[in-house]
Amino acid sequence: MGARWRFRNPGVAVAGTMSVWQGSAKVLPHSKALEEYLSSPNLSLGFDEKKEAIDDAKSPGRLHIIVLDSVDVDQVHQRLRAMEAKLRNFGAIEVVLVTPGSRAAVEPSYSHFSLRHGWREVTSSRDLGPAAPCLLEVEQLSEEFQLQRLPPVASTAELAHVFLGTPTKGSSMVVHACLACHSHMGLDPERNDWAVRLEGLLLDGMHELENAKLNPKVQGAEGRVYLHLTALADMDGSALFGLLEAFTREFAARHGALIQGLWVDEITIKVRLGSESAGCQGVLRFSITSGHEKYMKCTGMLEQVDPITGTPMKWQDLQTGQERAPVAADVALRAKRATARKAGSTYAPDFLGLLEAALVKAWGAGSLPKELLKASELALNVNGQLQELESRGTGAIGMLAWRLLLRTPEFPEGRSLVLIANDVTHQAGSFGVAEDHFFKKATEYARQRGLPRVYIACNSGARVGLVEEIMPKLRVHWNDAADPSKGFQYLYLTEADYKSLPSGAVIGKLVPGVGYALDAVVGQGLSSIQGGIGVENLQGSGSIAGETSRAYQDIFTLSYVTGRSVGIGAYLNRLGQRVIQSVDGPLVLTGYGALNKLLGKSVYFSQDQLGGPQIMVPNGITHQLVQNDQEGAEAILKWLSFVPRDTWSLPQSISSTDPLDRSVEFRPTKQPYDPRHMLAGTTTGNGKWLSGFFDRGSFVEYMAGWGRSVVVGRARLGGIPMGVIAVETRNVERRIPADPGNPESREIVEPQAGQVWFPDSAYKTATAIRDFNVGENLPLMIFANWRGFSGGTRDMYGEVLKFGAQIVDALVDYKQPVFIYIPPEGELRGGSWVVVDPAINPDVMEMYADQDSRGGILEPAGIVEVKFRSKQRVEMMHRLDDKLQQLDAQMKTSPAPEQLQQEIHRREEMLQPLYTQVACEFADLHDRAGRMKAVGAVRESLQWSQSRGYFYWRLKRRLLEDRMVKDLQAADDRLSRADARQLLSVASDVPDADAVERLQKTSMNQQIRQVHAQAVRRKFCQAYEDLEAAGEVTGLRRSLLRCLLPRTGAAPGVRDDVGEAKVVQREVRGAYPGLLGKEVPHKK
Repeated sequence: MGARWRFRNPGVAVAGTMSVWQGSAKVLPHSKALEEYLSSPNLSLGFDEKKEAIDDAKSPGRLHIIVLDSVDVDQVHQRLRAMEAKLRNFGAIEVVLVTPGSRAAVEPSYSHFSLRHGWREVTSSRDLGPAAPCLLEVEQLSEEFQLQRLPPVASTAELAHVFLGTPTKGSSMVVHACLACHSHMGLDPERNDWAVRLEGLLLDGMHELENAKLNPKVQGAEGRVYLHLTALADMDGSALFGLLEAFTREFAARHGALIQGLWVDEITIKVRLGSESAGCQGVLRFSITSGHEKYMKCTGMLEQVDPITGTPMKWQDLQTGQERAPVAADVALRAKRATARKAGSTYAPDFLGLLEAALVKAWGAGSLPKELLKASELALNVNGQLQELESRGTGAIGMLAWRLLLRTPEFPEGRSLVLIANDVTHQAGSFGVAEDHFFKKATEYARQRGLPRVYIACNSGARVGLVEEIMPKLRVHWNDAADPSKGFQYLYLTEADYKSLPSGAVIGKLVPGVGYALDAVVGQGLSSIQGGIGVENLQGSGSIAGETSRAYQDIFTLSYVTGRSVGIGAYLNRLGQRVIQSVDGPLVLTGYGALNKLLGKSVYFSQDQLGGPQIMVPNGITHQLVQNDQEGAEAILKWLSFVPRDTWSLPQSISSTDPLDRSVEFRPTKQPYDPRHMLAGTTTGNGKWLSGFFDRGSFVEYMAGWGRSVVVGRARLGGIPMGVIAVETRNVERRIPADPGNPESREIVEPQAGQVWFPDSAYKTATAIRDFNVGENLPLMIFANWRGFSGGTRDMYGEVLKFGAQIVDALVDYKQPVFIYIPPEGELRGGSWVVVDPAINPDVMEMYADQDSRGGILEPAGIVEVKFRSKQRVEMMHRLDDKLQQLDAQMKTSPAPEQLQQEIHRREEMLQPLYTQVACEFADLHDRAGRMKAVGAVRESLQWSQSRGYFYWRLKRRLLEDRMVKDLQAADDRLSRADARQLLSVASDVPDADAVERLQKTSMNQQIRQVHAQAVRRKFCQAYEDLEAAGEVTGLRRSLLRCLLPRTGAAPGVRDDVGEAKVVQREVRGAYPGLLGKEVPHKK
């Protein structure tokens, strides 16, 4: 049985007959028949008549021998070598042996033999179908790696194979997922169904890698995906490249976490160009690779293949037209990436790519700007000053920094920030003198420009070391040279070794006949101390700790912890306050190994026990927890979306798709509820959406695991960013874990009631207020629903009083509008009212109460026990109850008052619960919104459903007014806030929406110039008086100053000399920032 056919290898152009192969197949029953067939003198391969020589053959041949029994492959090789002349004569250059698989009813086994390999079996193609090696470029892989096949999982691709490649020249292992698809994709810019199918195929490749990673020896391997689309694409190469580039950009954004988790650094998509009528006209090789230039960079090449074998032969750059080869993976770069990944992190320069992918995701379905991210590396020049370079992570120390320009949905034209990152591939990311100096310079660079500073932390703390040059020279002076167990007196160097060292390398004293006894090892002049090995590094740590603390006060600071952060690295994160932590990124002061040595036993078994998420989230160090570095990049961008362009600006407003005038549908109840529903909205059990106070989808909670009786976060109201604080009404628990270092310790579970401030939640509130104010410049919304502070022994000892006072401290320093709103069914009482009362900072704070809210010192039941006692309630009974009035009348005339008295007592006891309710209702009437507004405790009483629109217009007005007031105060630093407000053109009683319209149409430029001119005249007159009082105004100087005085206003005592002068207003450029742009920034 047999067959014959003709075929071309994929990618071979139609032109040229030499590209057409002959194929034939022969089916044999067993190995003996195979031996007879190959040794037959009248061998027939089923090809055309014999050719003179293989080089002249117009149609090379591939023979398929199918044997229905097991075969000795080595014997086949020998037989093929013996009949090589016959094979060449018939034009056969490949033989594929097909035999039954190792198990019945399973795919057959394939063995490939080739003339180019001396008819030896091509082991890299073993068990691959006849066309698979060419389609999947297996032979090219085998030239770079020793390949081992891994079992694939189910795939939608027609052909899928997984190989573990061990490089022939060092470097790390690579697992390859190779797929081929023969179905027509329908690539078309006008349609999107092809993108869904292509995404599915690439995800199949990712899942193949994911499955392979379950093998222990594959876990540390890099990943690559190769996809060959064999169906013809009737498109121009450049157009197809643009289509695939846009697709892969979105693919990387959606699946960045998966790409990172599988360590995928290269994705190749190979597409045949042409049409059914014209045939294959060429091949586009589209690659996404991570090199030095860019993370996940797209490149396109037109590929020419060998007309016989179909293997790639030449490549032409799609953009330049120049001949080039595919970019080979940089061995050094791969090694660095592997080091970073083993540390649980990402190679620092690759974070730029993660941020770019996060930007694509942030823009969503909208049109993307041409350049989402532009990075300039910061490096020290010869003068020790930072300069911008067009490079990516080429520094020679373990610290990198960039100035980034990000085009975000909030800032389409771009916003700048400074990104600083540890390079964990350089001495484990430790802090030496050079790293400390560079970190400080980069932070100063951001602080001087008012730019946000983001720090990516992956380090091992301060660098430690010893002077290595002295180690081989070190000698020991034993107490008894014959018995070292008696100890030693000192360490020393021989005179020759001492003199061979540079001056100052050690401090020692000469011991005659012995050498120099060492008092101290300095290492001066020796190379091993370069970069620092001890206290000099601690000095540097102190300097960057101070600089980070100053940076938090001046600019927006944010840290992302990945891998690990130790010692000074952990402190830097805390000093920057805002921390995002990866689940695999512990913050520790000392490694668990060192602690175990200190304790003298193995107590701790991982860094996570000391500083993992289960520690840092509940204690408030970590503000947000993410699962991987891609999520970390997205979290950084999300946080930045609430942050202003620089420290002197307000956060950027965006257009909101959530209507301003809509009702707030979720309504707080008297029963405990989730306050997040009040803020963000929720979906009911039947699928109905109930809107919350803020714009839908804008609320992001932070510090969720700490101080859980308070909820804090950031959100948008009508597109305006705000900080928000709300109150948990449900009971929660605080858990304190047991300490493995103390066998007697146990986990402690502390219940915490809702609507109460405890030490941790009070501290959380104060922390959130400071963060919103410093660097973020966010208006603040507090939904105040507290019954008071927890004042028990435990919580008083836990410093609830201290943390409650810090809330006041934070509000005193607040610079942006603060709205305190008691929500419906909410209450604000006692000390909790005191710490948020607008009198703390009347310039920025305003308080509002819902019509169904309450406010007072004590709850009604409590005040009734003090101010409406039982005796007073009994008097009310006798005044209002008809039955008691009758009994009282009978008492006056009754001959047996004792019996009536008992009846009166029974009636009083029956009425007591009812009149207690009456008393409580009376006390409650004192706590309602009507009284709060009447006595001026709140500015307005509001209706919850309409509160969203009210606060939007109020906030908009306050922001406009505050901006104008700050501009006026910048023009005259002695102008009070109240005086500046009086200069505004809109009266306070004008409705907020109308006031906003007027303020937006009002130009304050002329008024600001006048205020500035008056301030200059005043300062000049004051300076004249001061100089005159000091006796410095004499002679020619007096005449000169008097000539200048009429232009700015005469000083007292000299007006009669110079006469009345006209005031000439002069524009002083740069005098006020609001008028002349950003030349002179506001100082907060």
